[in-house]
Amino acid sequence: MLEGGADKTCRFQLRKGEVMAEAALFIGWGEVARGREKRALDVYSDSLQYYGRLQQEGRIERFDVAVLNPTGGDLGGFIMLRGTAEQIDSTRRSEEFQRLQSRVQLIVDGLRVTDAFVDEGLAQVMKQYEDVLGDLD
Repeated sequence: MLEGGADKTCRFQLRKGEVMAEAALFIGWGEVARGREKRALDVYSDSLQYYGRLQQEGRIERFDVAVLNPTGGDLGGFIMLRGTAEQIDSTRRSEEFQRLQSRVQLIVDGLRVTDAFVDEGLAQVMKQYEDVLGDLD
């Protein structure tokens, strides 16, 4: 759980028995290519099954899915895989993940895949940022 204090410092507190990820992989997409809408649903379903299997096998901690209302921008939705840095790195480098992303790239515009800091990893990055700011004083 993220807490912000009056000093604007971010801190994370774990509930008893809760495991928090440190890393994430953001997979965003834009519009479905015209004429590929039905195929897009198949690949979307395959993607959710694949990420669900990764979670069941303990290869990621969890994943979140969001489809966005029209924003005027080019982001239509995203999937966020969460886990340890090792889990995320291993997933990203796997042939199965790379093949899936190749399939996705053929049916949507604006595919983007990027690393993200979450939970414990975010706390570490924010601490680094605070330390760098302190060095500037």
